[in-house]
Amino acid sequence: MIVDVHTHLPTHDGLVPDDEVVIESAMRPGSNVRLTNSVDDYLDAMGPVDAAFVFGIAPRPGEDSVQVLANQGNVNDIAAKVAARAPDKIIGFMSVHPDEADVLDEIERSVSDLGLRGMKLGPNYQNFDPTGENAFRVYERAQKLGLPIVFHQGTSPFPDAPLRYAHPLAMDDIAAAFPDLKVVMAHMAHPWHVDCVNIIRKHPNVYADVSGALIRPWQAYHAFMHAHEWGMLHKLLFASDFPVTTPTETMSFLRGLNDYARRYHLPELPEDQLEAIIERDSLALLGLR
Repeated sequence: MIVDVHTHLPTHDGLVPDDEVVIESAMRPGSNVRLTNSVDDYLDAMGPVDAAFVFGIAPRPGEDSVQVLANQGNVNDIAAKVAARAPDKIIGFMSVHPDEADVLDEIERSVSDLGLRGMKLGPNYQNFDPTGENAFRVYERAQKLGLPIVFHQGTSPFPDAPLRYAHPLAMDDIAAAFPDLKVVMAHMAHPWHVDCVNIIRKHPNVYADVSGALIRPWQAYHAFMHAHEWGMLHKLLFASDFPVTTPTETMSFLRGLNDYARRYHLPELPEDQLEAIIERDSLALLGLR
């Protein structure tokens, strides 16, 4: 089974009008990323996978959207609508802001009314302290309801996204306080992959996803080798970070990682374990079946 645990909501129900196309260059240096896409574009991109988590990022209180991959409207309503287009394949995740007064009500609504099954948080983009009291209320409710949380981890090109809120060491405090909470550290916390691997090694219910790894192959090679040397390749989950990269690109990258190693006379990684990342049953690991 191939599960993409990290995909962002499409921005449009139908075709994207020419005057609404948004191209971004900071996320993928040397390449342009089309941030605007339709639901059909999204479903086409998910063609190679058996299941995918889809989510937005809830805005800061008083704002309409976040700077990265913005969606207008309630991202949880949109996630439920997208998931309904392919209910046997697409799994909707909610996003909330811990500082909203009705945050716990929104979590309950997203589960009971919308059928969403997990949560995405980007503390740096949302500008909240991931170890703060309000955030801990959210984790407590997620743990009670069995909702896995995908956290943005690592750097960002946007000046108003505090890096200290996306450093993997915060996950150590969260996992210690909520040992039954299923956590996915996105992007292997690039460039702090050494710290990321230490955290997933320490905490049984904490995993890392490989979304966006192909953008920086040298850093990715080092991250995967570090995980291999610490015996942690089995805790890496397949993910694309659509629309920044696609599942097809990510599979090709993982299957070609040893070609990269051979090209630069580097030690190779075990091919079977790289393939296992692609085929990992993340649904079972995260308690979603």
